[in-house]
This record gives sequence, C-alpha cells and structure tokens, in this order.
Amino acid sequence: MPDEQAEKYREQEERNTQQRASLLGLKYLDTRSTAKTAPLIPDVLTLQEMYQGKMVPLQDGGDDQPYVFAVTSTTPQSVIKATKQAYNDNGKAVDFLLISNLGFRDFMLRYDPPKEVHYDDVKIAKDGDNETLQAVSDTLESVSTDKILDYLIDQADRLNASDIHIENQRENVRVRLRVDGALHPVATISHDKYRILQGSLASRSNISTAATEPQTGHMQRESVMQPGRLLNMRIETVPTSYGMDAVIRLFNFDESMLMLDKLGLTEKSRERIEHVIKHPHGLVLVVGPTGSGKSTTLFSIINALNEPSRKILTLEDPVEITVPGVVQIPVDTGQGASFADNLRAVLRLDPDIVMVGEIRDNDTAKTAIQASITGHLVLSTFHASSAAAAFSRIIDMIGQNPIFANAIQMVLSQRLVRRLDDASKTAYEPDEATKTWIRESLANLPEGIERPNLDTITLYKPGSSDDAPFGYKGRMMIMEQLMVTDGIQALIRGEMKDINVAKIEQTAINDGMMTMLHDGLLKALKGETTIEEINRVI
Repeated sequence: MPDEQAEKYREQEERNTQQRASLLGLKYLDTRSTAKTAPLIPDVLTLQEMYQGKMVPLQDGGDDQPYVFAVTSTTPQSVIKATKQAYNDNGKAVDFLLISNLGFRDFMLRYDPPKEVHYDDVKIAKDGDNETLQAVSDTLESVSTDKILDYLIDQADRLNASDIHIENQRENVRVRLRVDGALHPVATISHDKYRILQGSLASRSNISTAATEPQTGHMQRESVMQPGRLLNMRIETVPTSYGMDAVIRLFNFDESMLMLDKLGLTEKSRERIEHVIKHPHGLVLVVGPTGSGKSTTLFSIINALNEPSRKILTLEDPVEITVPGVVQIPVDTGQGASFADNLRAVLRLDPDIVMVGEIRDNDTAKTAIQASITGHLVLSTFHASSAAAAFSRIIDMIGQNPIFANAIQMVLSQRLVRRLDDASKTAYEPDEATKTWIRESLANLPEGIERPNLDTITLYKPGSSDDAPFGYKGRMMIMEQLMVTDGIQALIRGEMKDINVAKIEQTAINDGMMTMLHDGLLKALKGETTIEEINRVI
C-alpha cells in the first residue's frame, strides 16, 4: 500500500511538472526511468551550485553538442539566464529541461550520496545506572533529524519492545520502552529534538501536532529484526501540561505464531478450548486489561477454526493482526460507529464465526448474545479483573437472563508475566509468611490438578546475564477458564439470590476451575516466573 501511494504521488508530481514546462516555455523530461541510471557529468557544476540553483548537468557539450541542464520549477530565472549568458559568451550552446523536484532529488542522491552513519544500539539502564541513560540520551541527540524516528523504532524492534513511551517533562522529554511487560527508561531528549521527532511522527501517522484532543494514528515500517515483515504501529497521543505525549505500540505478529500450541496452555486448559472449537456456537469471552494477550488468544482460536468450509468475520477497532482467509472489518468507534450496529449488519452476510473487538455496552452485549444463540460462534473481549467479575458485570448490564445462560460457553481471563531466564535464575527458600500464604492460596486447588509438595517450598529470583540483564526472557500467560457448568447456569438464570463475584468464583472452583492465582503460583513453584511477577499482574 505505501508503494502504491508513492507511485500515485509521483505520477501527480510528473503531470504537474509537465504542465509547468509548457507555461515556462521549457522542454519537459520525465526522469523516472533515467535519474537513477543516467551517466553523471562531473566538473561542470559544484555541489553548492547544484543545491543553490536546483540544477544538475545532463550533457557536457563535447563534440559540438550543447550543454544540457535539468532545472526545476523552483530554479530562479536569474540562474537560468546567467548560466545561458555565461556559456553563450564562450560560444557554447545551452539547453534546459524541466524535471520534477522528486527527479532532482533522485539525481542529487547520486551526485551527493548520503554518508553512512552508524549509531550505537540502545541499552536499557538498570535502576541508578545514570551513565547508560546519559550515553543513550547523547546518542539520540546526535541522530540526524530525518532518521531519529526510524532509529527509535528500529531499536525498539531490536529489543523486542511492545511500546515506546515519549513523555514531556519540565526540563526534557523522557523516552521509555516496554520490554516483557515492564517499562524501562532509556533516555531523555531535549524539547527541540522532540519537536522534530513529533513532526516526523505526525506526518507519517496522519495526526496533527496542534491538536488539543487525544488522537490515534497508524504507520508501518519494515522490521529490522525480520526483514520482509512489516511492523504495524498504532500511535496514541494526548496533550499534557508540557507538550504532546505519545505512545507507539508495535505489533509484529507472525501468523505462524497464532496457534493454540504456542499459548503455553496446560493439557486440561487446551482440552477445554478444543471442546468449544469442536462445537462452534455460543459466546466465548476473553477478559483482561490492555496488554494481557487477549488478541493473541482470540486470533489463535480463530486460526484453529479457520477452514475453507467456514466464513469468519471480525469487527475490530482497529485491525491490528491480519489473518488470510478471514474477513476483517475496521470499526472506527471514535467517529461514532458502534460494534452493535456493525454486528447486526454483518450477521446478514451469513457468517459461521464472528469476532467482536470488545463488548462495551448493553446494546453490543445483547446483540452478541442473540447472535450466539442462532447458530453462530461469537468471540469477544471484555474488561474485567477476572472471569467471575466478567460474569458479574454482564449480569449487572443485562440482568439475570436465561438466554445468556444458554449462550455463554466459556470465559477466559488472563495476564502476561515475565518468564525467568533459566540460565541465570537462582533458587531460594522464602520466609514463613510467604510459605503460609502460598499454602493457603493453593488449599482450594480443584480436584484433578496435580498438587505440588508444599512441605518444602523453593522459589526463584532473577539473576543477570549479558543475554538477559534483568533476569527475564520473554513472557508467559497465566489463565483461568470459567466453563459454564450447571452450577454457573443456575447463578445466571437467577435461581440463587445475592449473586456476587466471590460466589461465582467459588462455584466455578468447585466445578473444576483453576484460578489465575493458582496457575501463577504453580508456575512460580516450577521456577518459570517469580512470586513478585504474580503479585504485580494479579
């Protein structure tokens, strides 16, 4: 798409130049096929004369041939007149051809090729490491104005960061990267440098630097770590006391990674999802905060369902992961569009499976439920702190509803925690208070789950290595799956009074649900993550 837009822009530029040529009484030259291959003519004009006069030599006048120069619509008439006079006075004929500004740029990239400058890679500083912060800050200040945005994106890609945070402060602008779910300060830059970065960001993501309201933009760039693969980026900006803050979210999804096998599910969790996939109807919700991996889980399910015999439609705000064979429809809720209205419209297209980006209101919830009881599988996300809390919120939204009880199949709640680096992690024995808390938290572990030995408890903490300076390497999911059992259906239908989150959760545990806390603690006891990570995300 970017190439198509560039070609259209160049075509328009050449047409405009051709029209100006006739007005100026000059011959027109289309340089698209020649500017990058035509022989260069040395020692006719200096680089300064070319830049100042917006003029390049095309023919040197040997063998009684005229000198030929390419000029642009911005070349001063005085320069053309003086050049013609100087050569005529020496008995030389001169001809001028009009080329586009883009053509002149192509010639100058050959006459004066940009010098290759290599900047140091960004390093993430540990707490109190002011020397690294200063070194990276100096590097960012030294990066040329036309490259600073690309440099920052490439460095974030190299570090496998999910977000770039650019935050205005009184004295300077702070740059932080979110790596493995945690924010790390990497540098500060001057407000002058940020204004240049902000201008590049605005022009490439189609947002305004003068806006007084939050904005959302999008842009793409080839991944430096995976050449040939595009990084999709969503840009969020908001005006603050000291300037316009920005967050660049990087989406580098590989469709081959969107598989249930890649989610790190336990055997029982995988079996439950496969049960839903084998009977594709009803409503499945994935809940969790922003950045908890909901989209990855949903699209892994969609990928497993994606067969030629099924029609799959998605409604997204915006479309961030493209999946071949799936009809993906952007819904701009910021401009007044709603998921509910679009869902009612796409149901007329006879889909088998529909994904709704998010259930945000009563209308969308009711429309999704109606669709799910008429033979469709409806997948969606929902903001809630746990699976039980999601049930409680929807019941508050639509009431205790027998139709909802028949529609809902499963609610998945999840978080992402940092995974310990096996090469550098160290084991330790926790204090008695921590041991007691772990034993109490796992006391109600459902039947059928393998119970760890809690007589002797060993935990692990992060170490440090050149490969993993913070002791973590990647992230992993912790999940709870609330299946709609007879006990849960009874709660939804209103057969019990005083429904609350604790009662829903306890009923689900009694029916076999392992909570996120259960899942997280079991992973911590295996040395896959830390207790601190579990407490941070739950």
